[in-house]
Amino acid sequence: MSQVTQISGRGIPLVGDDIDTDRIIPARFLRCVTFEGLGEQVFIDDRQQMQGKHPFDLPQYQGANLLVVNANFGCGSSREHAPQAIIRWGIKAIIGESFAEIFFGNCIANGVPCVTASPETVEKIQSLLQENPALSLSLDLAAMKVQCGEFVADVSMGEGSRQMLIEGSWDSCGQLIQNLSEIQETAKKLPYLNWKNAVEV
Repeated sequence: MSQVTQISGRGIPLVGDDIDTDRIIPARFLRCVTFEGLGEQVFIDDRQQMQGKHPFDLPQYQGANLLVVNANFGCGSSREHAPQAIIRWGIKAIIGESFAEIFFGNCIANGVPCVTASPETVEKIQSLLQENPALSLSLDLAAMKVQCGEFVADVSMGEGSRQMLIEGSWDSCGQLIQNLSEIQETAKKLPYLNWKNAVEV
């Protein structure tokens, strides 16, 4: 299973409260059958309005894998396309002041930790990344710490979600594969399955 305990790399600061899911990925992109290609369209309307000055377009943040946001990030609709677009751009973890509940749940279901920190901590990290985009940024779910350059601070996350990530139980497909023999044994005992005609994996 895919255990998530530490994410390290570089950060991208996205300043502003109440950034909703329609800004993350506009509704016109919800018609896609799969999530392929959504990464290219993440924040597309904001990016077009800012004419290349949006953080997701700036060359110094290309390749960043941790997103640093402010309050109530991911509010609005429940579309899973929003975290999927962020993930497919390359983000593996999000640090923020607060998250909309459904957006948070969709992220956890995809193995992306969303941790909260005080407004002062978030603003400090955003400022550090704006001053020096090359700074290393890391999130440690075991210690519940974030480090940006020399700056270290506490972060928070519900214990249930944290354990799901650390243990890998967020990954339902991984759990099925890991427990394949037990699943096959259980399936053999089910009276409504004709196991003789079943294809073994």
